[in-house]
Amino acid sequence: MPSPDHPAPPGSPLALAAAEALECRRCPLWQHATGTVFGEGPADARIMLVGEQPGDQEDRAGRPFVGPAGQLLDRALAEAGLDRRELYVTNAVKHFKFVTRGRRRIHARPDSAEIAACRFWLNIERNEVNPALTVLMGASAARAVLGRTITIARERGRAIKLSEAIIFVTVHPSYLLRIPDAAAKQNEYNMFIADLRRVAELSLPR
Repeated sequence: MPSPDHPAPPGSPLALAAAEALECRRCPLWQHATGTVFGEGPADARIMLVGEQPGDQEDRAGRPFVGPAGQLLDRALAEAGLDRRELYVTNAVKHFKFVTRGRRRIHARPDSAEIAACRFWLNIERNEVNPALTVLMGASAARAVLGRTITIARERGRAIKLSEAIIFVTVHPSYLLRIPDAAAKQNEYNMFIADLRRVAELSLPR
């Protein structure tokens, strides 16, 4: 789905892909999700953020990163000097995978087959936006783009050259929400902001 501030022009490749993705049946996740959650943002964004998958609120709204993790991301972006309206934001997987507990829908991690099936849509987004820098937030996003399992702690914070673009690995904002200790959570949040500030520096025109 295009950003409200940057709607994809009718008939553009991104608009067509978003419309086609609404009927995606490439893996079984569509059977239980409310709908497809495509990426949004400017088609010429210099920075693309890739997360794991939509959560409960994203699934209901049809937009990426609008729930608690998205609100934390917005706050961190602002502190790092980045404007979300200038970024293309998406997920490796476009449908919400969950298990039901009572009336709650609890996030479940997508498996490698689901990530591989959804790479079709992510590749369209990456090819059309062609960002100078792609930020991979979490292991699922890294697997989708790099095609392999990585250790976030080992790859985090360094620029990885991939073809003509730069890849940057960091944590997913939902990870910060799950840290129970307040001091540890603040420390990790500060590190996340430092990562995003590095992203801002790397994305500057040369």
